[in-house]
This record gives sequence, C-alpha cells and structure tokens, in this order.
Amino acid sequence: MSRAFNRKKDKSWMHTPEALAKHFIAYNAKFLGNTEVEQPKGTEVVRDAVRKLKFQRHIKKSEGQKIPKVELQISIYGVKILEPKTKEVQHNCQLHRISFCADDKTDKRIFTFICKDSESNKHLCYVFDSEKCAEEITLTIGQAFDLAYKKFLESGGKDVETRKQIGSLQKRIQELETENSELKKQLQSLENQLLTNQVPPGGGNSKVPTDIFDMVPFSPLAPLLPLPPSDASPPPPPTRPADIRKDLFGSEPFDPFTCGAADFPPDIQSRLDEMQRQRWRGSKWD
Repeated sequence: MSRAFNRKKDKSWMHTPEALAKHFIAYNAKFLGNTEVEQPKGTEVVRDAVRKLKFQRHIKKSEGQKIPKVELQISIYGVKILEPKTKEVQHNCQLHRISFCADDKTDKRIFTFICKDSESNKHLCYVFDSEKCAEEITLTIGQAFDLAYKKFLESGGKDVETRKQIGSLQKRIQELETENSELKKQLQSLENQLLTNQVPPGGGNSKVPTDIFDMVPFSPLAPLLPLPPSDASPPPPPTRPADIRKDLFGSEPFDPFTCGAADFPPDIQSRLDEMQRQRWRGSKWD
C-alpha cells in the first residue's frame, strides 16, 4: 500500500466538482468484505486487513463461492455499496467517517478504505477488487473528500453538523418504524385472542337462554314458525272432517247465505210464500 488519503500534486482530479456535489460517480468492483482494524489509518493496518480478507476469499473460492460484485456510488456525501441488479444499499459509508483510503501498488486491482461504523463505533476496513479502476476509484474518493472539505470550510462547519443531525433523525425514524411494527403485531395478537375467547366452546352449539318458565324468550326478529324452503310449494289448506258438517241432531247446520228456495220441502215452501203475501197485503192496506 503506497497512497494514503491525500491529494497528489502530480495528479489532477478526474471529474468535475458538479458531478460529485450534485450527483455521484459509479464504479463496478468485486467486494472482498470488511474486517475490524485497531487503527483508523496506516499502511500496515490496511495491508494486514487485505491479507486477512484475501485468505478468507481463497477458502470460500475453494468451496465454490464466488466473490460478489457490487456497485460503488461516490459523492461528497460518502461511498454507497449497492447490489448491482436490485440497487439495494448494502453499506452506506459517510464521507466524514472515512479516515484512510489507498490502493495497492503490488496488486493494482486492490483498493481499500477505512470507515468508522456509525453503530458500533469500530473502525472497519473495506477491501475491493477492480481489475482496471482501482487507482481511479481511489482518486475519485480523494476528490470527493477534497470537495467536501472545501464545502465544510465555506459553511463554517454547519453542513457537517446538519448531516449528522439528519443521520441521527433517520436512525431514530428507523427505530420508531421497527417499534411500530412490533406494536402492530402485538395488537393483532390481542385481537385474535379476544375473538377466540368470544366464540363459545363446541362450535357455537350453546344452550339458548330461557326465562323463569323455561320458555325461550320471544324475539321480534325471529319468526314464530319455521318458514318453508323458498323452492317448496305452499301447503294445501286444511280440510274439515266429514262429520263436522252436521249439527248435534244429525242435520246440516242452517246457512242463510247458501240456502235457496229449493233447499226446503214443498209444503214448507208454500206456507212461507203464503205468509209473505199476507204480510205484504197487510202492510199495503194499513
């Protein structure tokens, strides 16, 4: 390892300031992994980390595992390590936490940087393998650091403090979202438990409550009689027994609405007619 995190006088920056300040520069590389180091910088520190990760990758390669490919997005805000196809962020190394960056002169494919982890506060050394762009990626990170430092001086340090506050708020939001998800799970569990307790045992075949006379209370919503099925024909009207058509003396009961002149014997009919005529004459001459 020969190049520390400094701008070289014989090297010019490769990108415009706007490209790193307003956007980012993307590179493809193979990610050997990261490992904890004791010091935030130093050539010997990163050399030992590279040797360790190379040995681990050699063992995994012998087991049939390939070195994963990643996409690096470099800007004045940091270095993002993404999955190339899904663009999922695997690591987000903020630039003010990067303390050292170098490429290997003995192996021109290898470059590395040391970043302080935001959660554990440990110094982690990230090692990458790029066949053609190792030195260029190192210079791009150096240019991003130079631009960020100039912006820091121009803002009087307020810009870095603002980013720190934003980072803390984002972390707090993530914690609240996790807590909210756990509370939703607990609430759903309590609702399921409440529904389970409300269902009577035996599949709902509980005894219907009765009153003091052991009678089922009347409910205006329930039908008094069972209704026939919708597709069934209405039941026939009830028929009266044959013997109920006669009275106590064995005669059919008199019905003034259905009986006529032919319903009486001739002698009785003639007497009724005579009585009707006499009544009419009397009322006429009165």
